[in-house]
Amino acid sequence: MTLTTKQLTLPITGMTCANCVSTVERNLKKVEGVSSAVVNLTTERASVEYDPAQATLPDFIARIQRAGYGVAAGEADLALRRLSDDNDARRLEKALSALEGVLEATVNYAAERARVKYIPTLVSQADLRRTVQAAGFEALETGGEAEDAERLARQSEVREQRRLLLIGLAFTLPLFLFAMARDLELVGHWAHDAWVNWTMFAFATPVQFFVGWQYYVGAFKALRNRSANMDVLIAMGTSAAYFYSIPVMLGLISGHVYFETGAVIITLIKLGKFLEARAKGQTSEAIKKLMGLRAKSARIVRNGEEMEVPAEDVLVGDVVIVRPGEKIPVDGVVVDGHSAVDESMLTGESMPVSKAPGDPVIGATLNKLGLLRFEATKVGRETALAQIIRLVEDAQASRAPIQKLADQVSAVFVPIVIAIALGTFAVWYFLVPAPAAGAEADAFTRSLINMVAVLVIACPCAMGLATPTAVMVGTGKGAEGGILFKSSEALERAGRVGVVALDKTGTITRGQPAVTDVAPVDRSILERNGMHCAGYSVESILHLAASAETGSEHPLGEAIVAEANARELGPSAPESFSAVPGLGIRAGVNGQTVLVGNPRMMQQENIPLLGSEADIARLQAEAKTPMLVAVDGELAGVIAVADTLKDGSVAAIARLHAMGLEVAMLTGDNPATAAAIGKLVGVDRVLAEVLPGDKAAEVKKLQAEGKVVAMVGDGINDAPALAQADVGIAIGTGTDVAMAAAPVVLISGELAGVPRAIALSRLTLRTIKQNLFWAFIYNVILIPAAAAGYLNPMLAAGAMAFSSVFVVSNSLRLRGRKTA
Repeated sequence: MTLTTKQLTLPITGMTCANCVSTVERNLKKVEGVSSAVVNLTTERASVEYDPAQATLPDFIARIQRAGYGVAAGEADLALRRLSDDNDARRLEKALSALEGVLEATVNYAAERARVKYIPTLVSQADLRRTVQAAGFEALETGGEAEDAERLARQSEVREQRRLLLIGLAFTLPLFLFAMARDLELVGHWAHDAWVNWTMFAFATPVQFFVGWQYYVGAFKALRNRSANMDVLIAMGTSAAYFYSIPVMLGLISGHVYFETGAVIITLIKLGKFLEARAKGQTSEAIKKLMGLRAKSARIVRNGEEMEVPAEDVLVGDVVIVRPGEKIPVDGVVVDGHSAVDESMLTGESMPVSKAPGDPVIGATLNKLGLLRFEATKVGRETALAQIIRLVEDAQASRAPIQKLADQVSAVFVPIVIAIALGTFAVWYFLVPAPAAGAEADAFTRSLINMVAVLVIACPCAMGLATPTAVMVGTGKGAEGGILFKSSEALERAGRVGVVALDKTGTITRGQPAVTDVAPVDRSILERNGMHCAGYSVESILHLAASAETGSEHPLGEAIVAEANARELGPSAPESFSAVPGLGIRAGVNGQTVLVGNPRMMQQENIPLLGSEADIARLQAEAKTPMLVAVDGELAGVIAVADTLKDGSVAAIARLHAMGLEVAMLTGDNPATAAAIGKLVGVDRVLAEVLPGDKAAEVKKLQAEGKVVAMVGDGINDAPALAQADVGIAIGTGTDVAMAAAPVVLISGELAGVPRAIALSRLTLRTIKQNLFWAFIYNVILIPAAAAGYLNPMLAAGAMAFSSVFVVSNSLRLRGRKTA
């Protein structure tokens, strides 16, 4: 019995730091049937793998809410047609409620409207409309494009933070300025009257319990879940200053009120969180750009009638019409028309690509010249663009290995800080000599202020954001240039590569070889060897070889067939055909047995080369592949086939060398041909006569030398080698980006993407290290400084608030860095 697992992604609201992440993860893992749960602070999403027989969506939502967090939800208001009675309304309600991701559905028969509350990562408005149509009704277009519900939920959260920040500033600014003026004796003696403290209390209280209420709620929920997060530190620190000031205000104890301290701490942290939220929004700019590429509408021919429909309503098999200057709405195959299409937004290649009947087109690309009619083959979530967006989102949700240290520290960080804060209070109160009589602060006040400084200077958020923000920007920047990292681990590992192994065919070369020479065996050699046949002409050799290769799908065989067709030699259909892996083919043509293969095949078949060794050596030295043709056990001649280099291959390999990387080339060619091509493109190491099944073994040998190896291949044929390599890079997979068995996918077929991918990885890795260094060194230096009494709590709060902003801003710098 096989276990069926499902994966779902939930947008989480209310998370503020790394401890929130671990709290949500821990609670999700407590749901029965969950095999893994990963939460990302930057994207604010949770990815869960679970057994659907044991857990359901409401279980996860309930668990998240119980932990003190929320799930972002969108609302759709659909205008309906064809509702006959209230029974129809109830039936539609039931159909909508059955959709995974729909939280609540209400259909009003009288108003002919449906209101649906749903989770945008699981279901879209297009899905809702399709369900309405499947139930036999019609959902009318409202004229506007479908809203991004998750983005709206996030924006609503940011607006709420902004509102609280403004309220905090309105009360805190006058409170702080007056407190400073009083401390510096810039105002009269009246400032020390009892009523003044009451006024400060009146200004501080709304900030403490309205603006800062979420910190109390967050702290309570964290403690209820037996954990401690940033909210606990803020609530403890500000409450200590606030509640200490109340007995001073009431005259129960002597001393100085610190109402402004709590208010300033809360407002500064609120400012930092607001700026952080805005900056985090920019880290996902690349995803937003990709989503913005989608065409809004499509012109289709359905039932013989031309009509315009929303792009998400196009069905597989529809004929789509695209005029010059319009976006191609979905993936398909051209059935009529010729044009050039700009695919740069997906592949990163600036040159338009010619399109004719039979050629594939990709949704979201731009038709430049002529009118095209194409048949839709992939729509909705199956299009190349949708796959790309999904891959980037998955990568951003994954966790990089370098983040493990930050996660381990974050798990124990807050309890350690609380212990240090309590220790600070104890040392200053019991061990440090008391201040002189008449000093501004007594021993208790001094100890309390230093404890508060320790509590508010500590910042677990910067550690939690250090890796995921850089990963978000890095993966997004890669996607914009046609480089897809399927996981943050791949993004990290690519930066540590020392050797790049390149599959020759289709990677360095075009993989479209052409016949360059046909050399019949010299007749005099035949006679000297006692063979009194007339020999074979160029045409007869080509005809026999092409006839034999008609059943072959090998590029070299296709080149021979193409040459015979070009010379109008009309290849015959072979009576029999068999391929000999790594050697060649055997076929029956017009009653004759024809072999076409490499010298090793002739040796294996005991067929003498009859003096053709010189021709073979010459052709191999010219980087051509000699294909020997034998008929009925006798060598007839040699056909030379050469592959052409891709534009930019030499420059790309030179760039890899400039980056300090060793470049190896894997090929099935003989050593002489391989060496000639290797010299031409400038690789460091040539691995020749490597059979398809042996590529993984060659990669393993390179790894055995202690090197981190990246393997670059076509993603499907090279799957074992790509899987064996430390980093597999699939090149030229076109629209089947999800099919490639590699953690890194280059949408375009250009080798130039490889150094760009490695350079981007290095930049991202450097940014992560800078962020982690800042996050750790900040806490390592400033927590002891606060404990030693060198930091005022308000300065500490400001430093804490802006440490996270610094980390996010540093990650955003990646967007402007060049990798080309």
